[in-house]
Amino acid sequence: MTTEDLDESARRQGNLRYLLNLWDPIGVADLVQDEYDCLLAPLWRRLSSGSSRADISEYLWYELEEHFGLDPAAHGVDAFANRLVALAGAWDGMTRER
Repeated sequence: MTTEDLDESARRQGNLRYLLNLWDPIGVADLVQDEYDCLLAPLWRRLSSGSSRADISEYLWYELEEHFGLDPAAHGVDAFANRLVALAGAWDGMTRER
């Protein structure tokens, strides 16, 4: 992997962290910037491998309910999954342009 690839990977993970903190289902992102880091690697793998919106949504529903103890329906999980899939599509388009 080149330095450019590593830089791009870091930027993409930063994008993902930014979106997770913007979504902020717990409401603590202003205080704890790494609260959702437990979701980064699993989401990164799913997005990088081309998982569907339904797969991403299912994962987020499970995590919100089981890990965070929240009601996923009250936190716009499906809409957030759509944003993540759109982000992955943009990443894919950028990769093809290189």
